[in-house]
Amino acid sequence: MAVLGAQLVITLVMVSVIQKLSPHYSFAKWILCRTGLVRYLHPTDDELRTKGGVPKDRPAKGKHKQNGISNGAGSQQFHVPRSIEVELETSPVLERDVIHLRYFTEYQWLVDFSVYAGIVYVCSEVFHYFYPLKQEINLSMVWCLLVIFFALKLLSSLTVLYFQSEESIGERSMVIVACLVYLLIAMIVLIIDERILETGLEDAYTSFNASASKFLTEQGLPSSGPASKIVVKFFLALSCGLLGSLFTFPGLRMAKMHWDSLKYCRGNRILQVLLNLSFILPFILVILWIRPISRDYLTVRVFEGMQQPLLKPHVFETLRLLLVVFVVIVRFALMPIYLQSYLNLAYDKILDLRKEAGRITNVEFQKKISSIFYYLCVVTLQFAAPLILCLYLTLMYKSLGGFSWAGIFKESVVLQHECAADSDVAAALPSAAEALEANVEQEFNILESAQSLQASFTSLKKCKNLRIQYFYNLILFYNTFRCSLRKCIRDFWVLPPGGVTLLSLPLHRWASSISRISIRPN
Repeated sequence: MAVLGAQLVITLVMVSVIQKLSPHYSFAKWILCRTGLVRYLHPTDDELRTKGGVPKDRPAKGKHKQNGISNGAGSQQFHVPRSIEVELETSPVLERDVIHLRYFTEYQWLVDFSVYAGIVYVCSEVFHYFYPLKQEINLSMVWCLLVIFFALKLLSSLTVLYFQSEESIGERSMVIVACLVYLLIAMIVLIIDERILETGLEDAYTSFNASASKFLTEQGLPSSGPASKIVVKFFLALSCGLLGSLFTFPGLRMAKMHWDSLKYCRGNRILQVLLNLSFILPFILVILWIRPISRDYLTVRVFEGMQQPLLKPHVFETLRLLLVVFVVIVRFALMPIYLQSYLNLAYDKILDLRKEAGRITNVEFQKKISSIFYYLCVVTLQFAAPLILCLYLTLMYKSLGGFSWAGIFKESVVLQHECAADSDVAAALPSAAEALEANVEQEFNILESAQSLQASFTSLKKCKNLRIQYFYNLILFYNTFRCSLRKCIRDFWVLPPGGVTLLSLPLHRWASSISRISIRPN
């Protein structure tokens, strides 16, 4: 109790709060039921009969009365025109309506537990500000890890649903293609030098290699490290590809809700500015990790008429962390608007149905409206889980990286790009530096081998037959990839006339074609 006294007390108090208050007070329920969300109710059979001009069934008489009862259940299904004029009634979203929805329990647990974990983190940070940690374990990181685990688990369960259903062929192909694309992008990003993109991978690998080498040496196993850098980068790129596949449909859903929110808020300029700001802020966050246009521009360059840069390095680090938290808070503040734009899809479905010819059964007509509300908790999870994941990864990055929230007012103890390592690990850094030099020399030898191999291929390409075969294979690969990607898009998206020739369009016409694509309603 002397080592983990205050942190253990905070953890036990929060566990007691979760046990006592969670059944009565829920932030997740407040978002759905106390923010003014309105859902559309499907019309009853009598209303559809009246508007569609369908006569009511007459009850059977005589000896056929018993058979009439059995036939009555089947006669409840009838056909109405698709262009029927029906006014949909609205109703506020209540607690008794949402508790029966699918994934509501998982959504409530994730959001509420993330709130409790945030309270534990804030209390721990305030305590550590006055009483810094001295060879202690930060228990708030355990809470953050649990939140990240629950968020990834729910996103994985939502993605696995596309592989369990036989009807989700297009969605399944979309997930696989997105995983491969993100894997390729991650491998390209990891090639970029850290003087351009701040990933911190070099320092992290050096610190990990040094501590692992020291541990193996103490166990009587002399080694320069557990794994080479290229293996670490490969598994990191693989994890990024899998994470990108989990974010595929949440990203598409977010884009659709943002487009619908702008359409419903045309008369409110302030709200439109906030929506566009929340949409563009993540791109600004990515720019802050590109060194030439962020860190070097703000913390190194001295402008004319000034004697020092605009920001100091520790101020830049703190502002970058605070901006990530600000983006998450803005997204959660606008969450009811995005959810309402999703619920409004029921009304849009009816408007689109009126433009079609033919007839539709009353059951299918009612399902088109009610399915939007039944899918509400899944959409909410797709919106909230990535934000929660990003927020708590940022909190762990701040604590484990040795940064400070008060870096704006005073300089942080840990310098920029310095990993928070113990003194023992710092003593083992020279051996890690030697191992790093050996790795660099090995990479140089690999580069020489690659150059010699490239020279060999260049000499072989001088042969005319091999050159023709090379271009033939290249064209064949391009056509195969284009046809497979077109099939995936055709299975998942509802393309407008001429949309099948999307991959045949020039690059500058893709934007105008993609803007006409509408996502298949769930």
